[in-house]
Amino acid sequence: MSTSLIPFLEMNGNANEAIDLYVKALDAKVVYTLRFGDMPENPESPLPLEKKEWISFAILKIGESELHLTDHFTGGSYQKGTQVTIVVQTPDKDKAIQYFEALKEGGQVNDPMQASFFSPAYGNVTDQFGVTFRILAKGRQ
Repeated sequence: MSTSLIPFLEMNGNANEAIDLYVKALDAKVVYTLRFGDMPENPESPLPLEKKEWISFAILKIGESELHLTDHFTGGSYQKGTQVTIVVQTPDKDKAIQYFEALKEGGQVNDPMQASFFSPAYGNVTDQFGVTFRILAKGRQ
């Protein structure tokens, strides 16, 4: 597997509706869905009941391409039309760190590069031009 760029949509509560539309309009196939209610609850910050069905992360396959979606919004205030970010996915942890370090120069770190339950290296950064990237080393920690 080589490095790939994947569009990532931050939907602010209507990802389920967007998934339904893309399945119908684009013949998308739902490959993976994780809802906020499926994740371990944080007792210090309980999840409101209405957000349990919100999408934490979903993958759609459209032809040979992937589209990722979430209901979580990173950064400033949500504004319709600004919710597209780019996932840079690589099998190489060191390469992921290199990409992150280069993109953060003159930009803003939204989530520092660190290991997570879904990746040995994940970070979220907005570059100097205002483009937000989710850098991800493929694989589990």
